Amino acid sequence: MSESTTKTNLLGMSPEKLGDFFETIGEKRFRSTQVLKWIHQFGVDNFDDMTNISKVLRQKLTDAAEIREPEVIMQKTSKDGTRKWVIKTEGGSSVEMVLIPDGDRRTLCVSSQVGCSLDCSFCSTGKQGFNRNLTAAEIIGQLRIAIKSYGPFDPSGDRRVSNVVLMGMGEPLMNFNNVVDAIKLMMEDNAYGLSKRRVTLSTAGVVPAIDKLGEETDVSLAVSLHAPNDELRNQLVPVNQRYPISELIDACNRYLSKLSDKRVITIEYTLMAGVNDQPEHARQLVKLLRKLPSKLNLIPFNPFPNSGYERPSDEAIDTFKQIMVRGGVLTTVRRTRGDDVDAACGQLVGQVEDRTRRSAKYIALQDVTPGASAAE
Repeated sequence: MSESTTKTNLLGMSPEKLGDFFETIGEKRFRSTQVLKWIHQFGVDNFDDMTNISKVLRQKLTDAAEIREPEVIMQKTSKDGTRKWVIKTEGGSSVEMVLIPDGDRRTLCVSSQVGCSLDCSFCSTGKQGFNRNLTAAEIIGQLRIAIKSYGPFDPSGDRRVSNVVLMGMGEPLMNFNNVVDAIKLMMEDNAYGLSKRRVTLSTAGVVPAIDKLGEETDVSLAVSLHAPNDELRNQLVPVNQRYPISELIDACNRYLSKLSDKRVITIEYTLMAGVNDQPEHARQLVKLLRKLPSKLNLIPFNPFPNSGYERPSDEAIDTFKQIMVRGGVLTTVRRTRGDDVDAACGQLVGQVEDRTRRSAKYIALQDVTPGASAAE
């Protein structure tokens, strides 16, 4: 067994879990706050560099723990400035993360699983199958890698990543515990200090986990809907067979009711030519969204090999948008970014050793227990 596997990786520990760890090594919990700042605000990897903690504690940490990010095996930059990284995970598979600059706004799209078990028909990630959940260290490590790409950490400098969206590879709510730990670090004042409006979790509609999420955090929520009725959504997003649209809308309203401020759910809707982009689909969607405080993000389909789907015409996209706007729905069309380096929405692939059993409709037909692993 290698040395690294015998030590505890502190990188993904939430403040609460880091405090627990300090107690196991005979230290007061409050000491963990100092280390938390060194890891996430100063980007330190070596305990000896933590100059405001005692030499004795530094040695304890060196003996028992480590700070280890995923390994970057590839980085590409699009002509529009979008950056894509491929990172290697434990076990040899790889996942992708994307940073999208837009003026003063820099949005990092983070992956939460190696592959995805939900098998949405129009997503290249789902076509790769599913291997395992990412650890909290592998999730928060993506944010740390993106920040480091701009040079040494500078806690007093400009925010290098202004927003984080858990919209990369995987279904975040199928990796509940690790995702929540990572979110807590993103929003922790002694770590990255991102506001609840600047961290967004996107789900395909795992209803019990949405309810559980509302008990753990007030992160912003996005829903990958992609169809205005159950018949079509069953085909595009198989988890709908277990949690139909009416149950999903109810769960979203329950989530909003727990928030202390007035917010809306972001609805993501990928437009595919001749599939879900017709005027009748738009009119159905208007009626549906009247039941939920929301804003709509239309995403023209980004092609990938053998998908079987095509991008709608600009005319069809505009017609769909205008019907939504006239129906009173706040609607934007997402501008395609990073498609020349396969970093656009729905194009993330990585390299996945598939461990799912697709013939059994692996995820779509089983109950989901928050905190449990979706697959082993």
